[in-house]
Amino acid sequence: MITLVILIISLVLLLLLLIFEKREEKNSCLLTKTILSCMFVWLAFRQPSSLPDYSFYIIVGLALCLIGDVCLAWPGEKAFQVGLVAFLLGHIIYIIAFSRLIGISAWAAPTAILFWLFSFFAFLWLRPHLKAMLLPVGIYILVITSMVTGAWAVFAGTSLSCGGRLFVLAGAFLFYLSDLFVARNQFVKRDFINRLIGLPLYYLGQFLLAFSIGLF
Repeated sequence: MITLVILIISLVLLLLLLIFEKREEKNSCLLTKTILSCMFVWLAFRQPSSLPDYSFYIIVGLALCLIGDVCLAWPGEKAFQVGLVAFLLGHIIYIIAFSRLIGISAWAAPTAILFWLFSFFAFLWLRPHLKAMLLPVGIYILVITSMVTGAWAVFAGTSLSCGGRLFVLAGAFLFYLSDLFVARNQFVKRDFINRLIGLPLYYLGQFLLAFSIGLF
């Protein structure tokens, strides 16, 4: 019952966040986004798990993403850079979490090259706009691609529960896609469409990862 309440509140908050983003009401965005991101951390804490190492790292990763969300909602270039670092650390923690389900040595599946090719072309698309952020964004892309590659390895290379594997892959991939809209908004073109698409993708991805704790 509490889980259902969390999801309903989160959906309402997401709709409000999109409205505030459209109106460019910064203070309302900051407050709403902070509460909404707290919801996926709260949900993760409520999940039972037979894999405590995995659940620990997922919760830590979610908490770092919460920090990143607050920073990205805060105006200014410095806040964006701090948020980028928080998300970078979050992805690294997710990589560690996935490595608890399947060793990194098993991540080099031939199909994983598709993620790396997509990321390479995304980097080429962003590169003319990055300027001083070229190296940080390049590192970020390497890390997030490693993260989604790990999620694919969990899905395709383990015999864990189908629901858990599916939530890991879907959650990681949606997070990956949402970051493309963050990058487009920050470096290419500021447009509400980036938030309209990116925010639902992001929050759905994070909630799926939170739910995955209880599916193993």
